[in-house]
Amino acid sequence: MSAATNYLELKLLDHLVGNATYTPGTLYLALATAVADPEAGTFTEVTDSGTGYVRQSLASSNWAAAASGSVTTSGNVQFPTATANYGTVTHIAIADDSAQGGGNVLITQALTSSKTVENGDTFVVNTGNLTVNLT
Repeated sequence: MSAATNYLELKLLDHLVGNATYTPGTLYLALATAVADPEAGTFTEVTDSGTGYVRQSLASSNWAAAASGSVTTSGNVQFPTATANYGTVTHIAIADDSAQGGGNVLITQALTSSKTVENGDTFVVNTGNLTVNLT
């Protein structure tokens, strides 16, 4: 996963050259049914109205140590069981706020395969299946 938004790129550059400190805090994984503009972080998030969907926390303990230009999840990231259809999930996003539509989107990425999530399904990103690259 390596589609950093313009927001994240600018924050990292300012941090790198000492113009500002950037510490985003807890990150959250979001599910999207479409992405309009990956660089702007504009996406259509799964609705939280009646579906049981909520963004999932990606605490620092969820990640293995960075190596070879990337960092990978070290544990499963599991969303609640859907209480209504999510629709077809095509992308994931990492944001700096837990609220649906809130905060800043840092990274977006298309899934290798889209996944239709229906009532009763549980969407899980298995250990090692979410990788962020800086290349």
